[in-house]
Amino acid sequence: MDTELGIVKTGKEADVFLIERAVPGDPAQRSILAAKRYRPPQLRDFHRSSQYEEGRRTRRSRDARAISNGSSYGRQLAAGHWAYAEFEALSRMHSLGAAVPYPVQVNGTELLMEFIGDGMTAAPRLAQSRDDPPQLAVLLDQVVDIMRMFARAGFAHGDLSPYNLLVHEGRVVAIDLPQIVDAVSNPSGLDLLHRDCVNIAHWFTRRRVYCDPEELFADLLTELYR
Repeated sequence: MDTELGIVKTGKEADVFLIERAVPGDPAQRSILAAKRYRPPQLRDFHRSSQYEEGRRTRRSRDARAISNGSSYGRQLAAGHWAYAEFEALSRMHSLGAAVPYPVQVNGTELLMEFIGDGMTAAPRLAQSRDDPPQLAVLLDQVVDIMRMFARAGFAHGDLSPYNLLVHEGRVVAIDLPQIVDAVSNPSGLDLLHRDCVNIAHWFTRRRVYCDPEELFADLLTELYR
């Protein structure tokens, strides 16, 4: 049995809620999960989705056209499509050992996953960090490791920034993966990968932990084409 405990955060395209789930056969044991619910069509903005959708396959041509045209039916499909895309991305990257939340299940427009935090308090975003440069350098190494694992698998996060990287007990965890792109088959894949590099490098450099975005990009290209 699931009990909703409240909202964790709101976003442009989805809201995240805190869920308490009883362990089957042992009600005394409970686990805390995060439920990401994509918003209904009239409250959601998928204006960027076409850039991320290129290179992906939608089984039914009618559905693909509807999503591309932005019809009300297409927008409804997009919510479920993005929830499923994020579930697949989390499943793939978690199985490869990347620091991402463990995906539990997907049902329509809701994605249930591991909650990253202490008790019922969500882990802070990297953007909230007030660490000194030596501690930030350790976090940068972890971020680069995550990016390398994505590139090694052929992917770019596509929207990576300090706002979708959590820091929990000294460990960086990447979140918000619905827009993950195949860095090779997507025509914008390399541009999105480069943008991820620029976002990360500039944020750390402004905090006196130098990172060259072009060197980082070249490093990831080596992983991508190895």
